[in-house]
Amino acid sequence: MKPQDLIAGKSSLWIFGYGSLVWKPDFKYKRNHVGFIRGYKRRFWHGDTFHRGSDDMPGRVVTLLEEDDACTWGVAFEVTGSQIEESLAYLNIREAVRGGYGTRMVEFIPLDENQPSVQALVYIATEDNPTYLGPASVEEIATQILVCKGKTGYNIEYLLRLAEFMRKSCPGVDDAHLFSIETACLNIYFAAKKV
Repeated sequence: MKPQDLIAGKSSLWIFGYGSLVWKPDFKYKRNHVGFIRGYKRRFWHGDTFHRGSDDMPGRVVTLLEEDDACTWGVAFEVTGSQIEESLAYLNIREAVRGGYGTRMVEFIPLDENQPSVQALVYIATEDNPTYLGPASVEEIATQILVCKGKTGYNIEYLLRLAEFMRKSCPGVDDAHLFSIETACLNIYFAAKKV
């Protein structure tokens, strides 16, 4: 389903980011909240041949996989009025066209308990995407991330910024997959420096 179909007739839309959107939304918004969605886990299983990699060396970026007991932390952005069309036009190029992501509506629960939960649009890359890479060991993913670079920058920057967001904005939340890949990348990097 196209994002435009999901939001037809709405004057306000929430967009949930769980990857680079958490630090670099690049669209105007009214307000934002840190929080989480249930039923999904974040994994570095999607290939990126534009932003953080190339056709020859695809980078690894995150997507979401359904899992009943899981939750994924990120940021929801509220866009209103003309911001809706502008943000979707931008995201359809950034996420859908270049990234191969489709869309769904999910319930977003803010960290601030005084804020109500809202329905939010989220972009998800699935296994049927041609650049979907799937599972690999932590070491394989870390090694791939260390050597890849795309038009937006180095793949390692993407990983480190996402880990930094989790530590600063979601204290006490253990994203084991993310933090294990960060640790593996740093270990490989510093081991290579000693040689």
